Amino acid sequence: MSEDSHEEPRAVVRHRRRWSSVWVVPAVALVVACALVWKHYAGKGPVAYVRFETADSIEAGKTEIRCRSVRVGVVEDIELADDLRTVVASVRIDPEAEHLLRSGSRFWVVRPRVSTSTISGLSTLITGAYIELEPGDEPAVVHHFDGLEEPPVTSANVPGLRLTLVAEDAGSLTSGSPIYHRGFEVGRVERRTLDLGEGRIRFDVFIDDKYADLVRNGTCFWNTSGIDVTAGADGFKLSTPSFQSMVSGGASFSVPKGGISGAPIEDGTTFTLFPDQDAAEKSVFTPDHRCIVFFDQSVRGLSPGAPVEFRGIPLGRVVEISFEYSPVGDSRVPVIIEIDTETLSKAVEDIKDQGQILAESVRRGLRATLSTASLLTGALYIDLDFLPTASPAQLSKVGDLDVIPTESSGLARLQDKVNAILAKLEALPLESTLTKFGNAADEIAITVKDVRGTLDEAEAMLAEAKKLLASENTQNLTAELDATLKQVRSSVDSLGPNGAVQGDLSRTLDELRSALRSFKVLSDSIEEKPNSLLFGREGSADPKPRAKGR
Repeated sequence: MSEDSHEEPRAVVRHRRRWSSVWVVPAVALVVACALVWKHYAGKGPVAYVRFETADSIEAGKTEIRCRSVRVGVVEDIELADDLRTVVASVRIDPEAEHLLRSGSRFWVVRPRVSTSTISGLSTLITGAYIELEPGDEPAVVHHFDGLEEPPVTSANVPGLRLTLVAEDAGSLTSGSPIYHRGFEVGRVERRTLDLGEGRIRFDVFIDDKYADLVRNGTCFWNTSGIDVTAGADGFKLSTPSFQSMVSGGASFSVPKGGISGAPIEDGTTFTLFPDQDAAEKSVFTPDHRCIVFFDQSVRGLSPGAPVEFRGIPLGRVVEISFEYSPVGDSRVPVIIEIDTETLSKAVEDIKDQGQILAESVRRGLRATLSTASLLTGALYIDLDFLPTASPAQLSKVGDLDVIPTESSGLARLQDKVNAILAKLEALPLESTLTKFGNAADEIAITVKDVRGTLDEAEAMLAEAKKLLASENTQNLTAELDATLKQVRSSVDSLGPNGAVQGDLSRTLDELRSALRSFKVLSDSIEEKPNSLLFGREGSADPKPRAKGR
């Protein structure tokens, strides 16, 4: 056998295909699955984490996220935070709403709420609670948020003016309380917080855009919550706001009387919230100079805080009433006051040196007097005014305090006059006069008693006269009286100048005249010779009586 015949056969290597058609279906399924997974996660959108104090009304997988009532996501999960004081809700936002997750966005739970000012969320009794999303204005993307426990009163996108009010006491002012200007609602309180650092209350306030120009530099805000009753130097004051303000609280603002309205203000400006309108108006005047006044009359009714006025305009206030500042031997009552010299300078002309305003005012007759603010409460205040009749005076000092001269008030002068009148009355003999009046009163009482008795008798006589006139005899007497009157009338006629009686009377009178003349002659002779009545006249033998010739 030859050598070639003993060689082994060579193997033929064939290249097989690397994959089989069997794997096509699994591969396609894998690709589809990956696409579905990618689409699932890509279509779910981003996740945001919102922190709330409680999970009340929030359910994972059911509670929706809405923006202006449009669904933009859902709550996927909710769990306790690491501090165990809050909860964190994992919120899945739809991809098309991803741009809503930005700085300044706000979340809050919409559920039924009832307060003194508003009622909201009643529709959620049927549809269930949901989380409202309000997008912010900043472009930065944010995924962690602190949810609001109370819904904002106004949307951040609503144009308007946002301010901050600071107060010592919150009173009844709360979220949703109205803000008024001259009694008209122009805004509302959005939120109130306690500033632990300063120990004051801060209110975030929104003013509608069309009323924003009403708030200017020089504007004052004050609380108008509830009924305010005060009794002070201005008497009793009763302030009654609107019914809504009494229920839910409220605040008002304006430029106080005497204040200056400045330029419009910008967002974020902080104002002081005064407790009432009176405090707001007094804040316009800032006392910058302390003085002392001495009164030689009672200051009962004058208390620290009482106003100091110049012709009715607030100028300052009373700081203290104490004899600590009284010089030795001076019994007058010292009163420390604070005044606003800038306001006083507006009433004094031609003074270029501002440091000499008070001195020049005193030289021109500026005096302090006590005036009654309220007759009901007896409260007093200090009135500064220029008195033309004031005695010349110069500004003096007691320690570091300027002394403003004083004058007796009109009430004090009136009291002096009353005291003088009382002294004159006391000097009058009132006791003897009263005794005489008492005696006269007794006599009058007796006279009145007699008059009453006489009146009783007169009434009895009148009664008898009525009976007499009503009798039959009286009626007959009337006829007889008529006949008698006729006879009297005829007799009177006979006495006339042409009557017979008149002639007889004339003759009788002539005879009486003759007899009287004879009696006159006889009386004359008897007066000359009394015995002639017995012995006759001398020289006459036998006198014969004869009549005297006519």
